[in-house]
Amino acid sequence: MVDVVDAVTRSRMMSGIKSKNTKPEVSIRKALHERGFRYRIHDSNLPGKPDLVLPKYNAVIFIHGCFWHRHTCRYFRLPQTRPDFWLDKIEKNQARDQMQESALLSHGWRVLIVWECAVRSMNREKSFVLIDLIAEWLINGNEYLQIDESSCSPTVLATILKASPPNI
Repeated sequence: MVDVVDAVTRSRMMSGIKSKNTKPEVSIRKALHERGFRYRIHDSNLPGKPDLVLPKYNAVIFIHGCFWHRHTCRYFRLPQTRPDFWLDKIEKNQARDQMQESALLSHGWRVLIVWECAVRSMNREKSFVLIDLIAEWLINGNEYLQIDESSCSPTVLATILKASPPNI
C-alpha cells in the first residue's frame, strides 16, 4: 500500500513524535504525584534514562509506546511502507530495552514497564486501577512487572502483583 502523504510530509510528521514527556508519561506522573509519590525524570545516570525514577522505592518506571517497542496489542501494526526498515528499527528498540532492563535489575533496581495501551485504557474508562496497581507495586511489588491493557482489570490485579519476574 502506498503512503497517503508524500515523503517530506511523512518525515515532518515522524520528527514531531516526542520521546520524552509524552501524554501517557505525563498522565502517569501527575497521578502518582497526586498520591504523594516523588520521583526524578529521565535520569541520565541510569541505563535507558527511565521515565520515572523513585529512589525511595529503588524502582524505575518506563512508559513504552506500543508501536515503538512492539507490544502485542491492537495498537501495534507494522507499516506496509518499508516494512523491512521498520521491523529492523523496532527489533533494535526491543534489544536495547532488554539490555537496559537487565542492567538495571543487575544493579538492584526494580523495573516496571507500563504500556501505552494500559494508559489509554485508564484514560478512556476514567479508572484509577492502573495507578492503584503502580502504587501497590511500588510499595509491595516484586523486582519486575509489565502492565498492559489486559492487566488493568480489578480481577487481574492480585494475580499480577504476585507474578514472578521473567528471565531477562
